[in-house]
Amino acid sequence: MSQAASLVNNLIRPEILALTAYHVPDCTGMIKLDAMENPYLLPQWLKDEIAATVADARINLYPDPNPALLKEKIRQLLALPDGMGVLLGNGSDELIQLLAMAVNKPGAALLSVEPSFVMYKMIATFVGMRYVGVPLGDDFSLDLTATLAAIRSEQPELIFLAYPNNPTGNLFSASDIRQIIAASTGLVVVDEAYYAFACDSFVPHLTCYPNLLVMRTFSKLGMAGLRLGFLAGSSLWLDQLEKLRLPYNVGVLPQLVAQKLLDHHDVLLGQADQIRKDRAALYQQLSAIAGVQVYPSEANFLLFRVANAPLVFAGLKQRGVLIKCLSGGQLTDCLRVTVGTPAENERFIAALQESLS
Repeated sequence: MSQAASLVNNLIRPEILALTAYHVPDCTGMIKLDAMENPYLLPQWLKDEIAATVADARINLYPDPNPALLKEKIRQLLALPDGMGVLLGNGSDELIQLLAMAVNKPGAALLSVEPSFVMYKMIATFVGMRYVGVPLGDDFSLDLTATLAAIRSEQPELIFLAYPNNPTGNLFSASDIRQIIAASTGLVVVDEAYYAFACDSFVPHLTCYPNLLVMRTFSKLGMAGLRLGFLAGSSLWLDQLEKLRLPYNVGVLPQLVAQKLLDHHDVLLGQADQIRKDRAALYQQLSAIAGVQVYPSEANFLLFRVANAPLVFAGLKQRGVLIKCLSGGQLTDCLRVTVGTPAENERFIAALQESLS
């Protein structure tokens, strides 16, 4: 072993050495349906407005560390009541890490369900928290009895619940989530990354529970390249989290472009509505293919199960279509496809049928 390798092994925490880095595959020349991005481009007139907005941006200066105008636009979109604020993050990943850092202390636990967003467990490992994963039911529904039992036994400082869930796409029972919030002595974060495609939200419940925060990202709505997420909730929580937020975490250009896009939020919501229609059509197409079990979704993707999923995934890649291959436990032989444009979806269906034959 080299001296450098010896140093790495001695100095890096064992749990970090055991991790596998989050992998982003090369998508060059492929139809990219693996990352839940909005497939629709902005209309030209809005592109022109954005270009004019950023043309004179002072990128030689640090960004506004507290972009009040952008926060106010978000507050208005959410109709947040007095006493509720907004904390901005470089995507939701940064916010998950801030939350974990804020409540971590010796023996502290972070609880979520499984399968769910992989970054909950990864970030618990990053910051040295104990991770508790509660398995979902066979139909990917939330197992309320098991979750409440885990809360009683583990007393987690932090709970994350994705609503809708990723990678399964389903909305958990709102009544079950309310019971979890009420039963928890820790902080509960409802992660609404896919809010634009779903039929429910916990934002209206923020004033009902002192231990509730709602987290969202604009990435799925068409701003993935801006890396902008936010937490909404009581200023009592957010004021403490602000102490951990690195200064200038949201750049000049993301701030300016996000403000412009939120001025035209209706355009983005119109695209989300089209994606919901595309999702319904894609669900019907997948359901009609022999050997495919597709699960209902209120997100901008569909989870489906096939025999020999890794081979099917490889066949899709050979045919120029990149989706997500999942594995292990309840996700054995499961694949996840982002809802693309109608043309992209047709290409995917054709490639899938060829890969299955």
